[in-house]
Amino acid sequence: MKATGSKDAPSAVVMVDPDGTVSGWSEEGTLLLGWTAQDVTGRPLTGLLAAPPPPGFPDCADPVPLRHRDGSTVDAVLTAHPMRGPDGRALGLVLTARHWGRRPVIADRAFEQCPFALGVYDPDLRFLWVNASATRVMAHSEADVLGEKYRELFPELDDKAYTDRLAEVARTGEPARLITVFRPLGSDYANAWATSMWPVRDSAGTIRAVANWGFDMSAEYWARQRLLLLNEAGRGIGRTLDVRGTAWELARTPVPGFADLVTVDLFEEVLRGEEPPAGPGAGGAVALRRAARHSAREDDDEACPARVVHAPGSVAARCMASGTSTAELAADPGEGGEWAFGPGLAADPAHWPEGNPLVDAGLAAEGLTGRITVPLRARGALLGVVVFVRGERPEAFTADDLILAEELAAKAAVAIDNARRYERERATALTLQRSLLPQGLPSQEAVEAASRYLPGGEQAEVGGDWFDVVPLSGARVALVVGDVVGHGLHASASMGRLRTAVRTLADVDLPPDELLTHLDDLVLHLADDDRTAGESGATCLYAVYDPVSRRLSLASAGHPLPLVVAPDGTGIPVDAQPGPPLGIGGLPFEAAELELPEGSLVALYTDGLVESRSRDIDQGIAVLRGLLERPAGPLEALCDTVTDTLLTGGRTDDAALLLVRTRALESLHVADWDIEPDPAQVTHARRLAVAQLAAWGLDEAAFVTELVVSELVTNAIRYGRPPVRLRLIRDTSLICEVSDASSTAPHLRRARAFDEGGRGLLLVAQLTQGWGTRHTADGKTIWCAQPLPQAVPSVTSPWGGSRGRG
Repeated sequence: MKATGSKDAPSAVVMVDPDGTVSGWSEEGTLLLGWTAQDVTGRPLTGLLAAPPPPGFPDCADPVPLRHRDGSTVDAVLTAHPMRGPDGRALGLVLTARHWGRRPVIADRAFEQCPFALGVYDPDLRFLWVNASATRVMAHSEADVLGEKYRELFPELDDKAYTDRLAEVARTGEPARLITVFRPLGSDYANAWATSMWPVRDSAGTIRAVANWGFDMSAEYWARQRLLLLNEAGRGIGRTLDVRGTAWELARTPVPGFADLVTVDLFEEVLRGEEPPAGPGAGGAVALRRAARHSAREDDDEACPARVVHAPGSVAARCMASGTSTAELAADPGEGGEWAFGPGLAADPAHWPEGNPLVDAGLAAEGLTGRITVPLRARGALLGVVVFVRGERPEAFTADDLILAEELAAKAAVAIDNARRYERERATALTLQRSLLPQGLPSQEAVEAASRYLPGGEQAEVGGDWFDVVPLSGARVALVVGDVVGHGLHASASMGRLRTAVRTLADVDLPPDELLTHLDDLVLHLADDDRTAGESGATCLYAVYDPVSRRLSLASAGHPLPLVVAPDGTGIPVDAQPGPPLGIGGLPFEAAELELPEGSLVALYTDGLVESRSRDIDQGIAVLRGLLERPAGPLEALCDTVTDTLLTGGRTDDAALLLVRTRALESLHVADWDIEPDPAQVTHARRLAVAQLAAWGLDEAAFVTELVVSELVTNAIRYGRPPVRLRLIRDTSLICEVSDASSTAPHLRRARAFDEGGRGLLLVAQLTQGWGTRHTADGKTIWCAQPLPQAVPSVTSPWGGSRGRG
């Protein structure tokens, strides 16, 4: 039951005779228990007890329940003071009785005047006592709250976290701490309160009450929240080197903790990775693209990028022109609630920078409480503008919020500019890379070929992977794949140099192992000339396929070996030992050779195709082999299947793939003869060639072929060594080859007017599409190629007249 009047009663004094009878009663006793002196004098002291006397009665440190005259119970603390006469005889006791909730005067004044909000509740969460700071916070007097339950007194707060924690402390006896955030009625700002709660026990350990204290820590709390948001922005903004992605990160990070809506508008040049324009002039309209818009309502995001024009004189246009931020509020900012030691919020006008905030009543009509507009600037360049809007929450922006918005914009602007620069460099490197790769595979009949090059993901720089198909003499073809370690423009440039070098060496018709040796020497020289060159980290695989012999010879400089699959889908092992990467020097390269059935599938690739963060290279090769061993189909479709399967999201490296299906030149298209090393056999060689052309139906090529055969066979007999061999190949062109055992190669020169010889090779060069020398292990081969008769042009003889079709 609620005891009235006893709470404010001072300490009561009672005189007790030695036999326990009350002999004196103070007025304070009447205030404490309602009994008068006439009611209690002459009666036993125990008659005032509401329960059996506790141990040590009447001197008790613990509360003793006393009977109030109105029938209620008053818990009081009794203190006994024995009284004696001059002869030492006991005269009785003087008892002081204080209400359990009273304290000494100095403590009472200290707690009452404490700047923290203090309160005491009984185990049922009824108010037992509050100080002045607490009544000011609650906007209720002490008389209004004493004896009332918190939840019943303040149902509108619905602060279950606070009351549930109080109840838990009363139940468990464990102290607790709590931070609660609420907006006082009539305030434009939310307050944060730190509260400590602890049980109040008697000497027996029984929980008799729950006490708490709290103070306004709004400034500290919101400062910490801003730091947390800045920390989140540091982790979350700039993760993707993508302009639009970074804009979305800026729009999402402050919502909903700081703003309800964020829009990011950028210049179109910035979105394209180009240099931003000089910036708008004062009073001019600004045309931007909406790069991101994020709202606390998930279904309220706009599709981006949409074109946005900020009208002349608008806040955004002024901010971009001046380079300064602007905060707009729907009403004049009120003073922040400041309780106890809480330093309040930065709502004082002295905290705002000059020109801020602007008060625009039109914001309220739009359902907004505030808006902050910040220009996005990085490295002295204007990139766009970001706008933070509050509408769902009633709290107005403060001067500290403006500082936070500027910090977020500054971090994001640098990240956006980094992404813009990266996209520009990546686009440049990718353009260079693609321009240095084959724009189309050359026409040749040795193999059917298809290829793919895919740069790394959006977050990866362009690498140095390349491939090539190089037609060679004798209807052969060279297949090349390589990889320059590293990324960026330098890797692309290095790749271009290596590809050019390989094509140049391929024209010399070197065997694969010798070609890689020369390429290795070249890389060493380039590294000496340019210490920043990255070619020393390059790998290369060079292979030559001969459709006449159906043999594939290859050598590797640190590059993965090709996968070869027979027409029936079974794998063909490639017994080869890769050499060291290019640029090591001093170590040999070994060539391997294998004979392939017609229609075999050969896959050349770089490690970026088969290796990733989630898959090692051996697993990737196994997946690639499984795809190649499926039933044969179009190579283009197979390329798509391979790349779609192996190149998933999150790639960090580029990848190159070259698929070829081998062809074989039918024996009817090849004719060869051994020629006796006798000048008289030249005529015989011409007749053999002409007869073969007639058999092939190529009579129109007989004139040029006779001249070529005559010249090449004569040179082989005169300057070479036996055995001499003549071979004709009918492919996409007509190829004539003469081989001998000498390693001495002829040289093209221009004969003087009165020279009797020296015009042979010049004549061959003029009459054919091309000619050259390739060295073999047992000599050399001089070859020349001429178009088939359907495309044979008229040729003019150096001796006059012309001969051609017709």
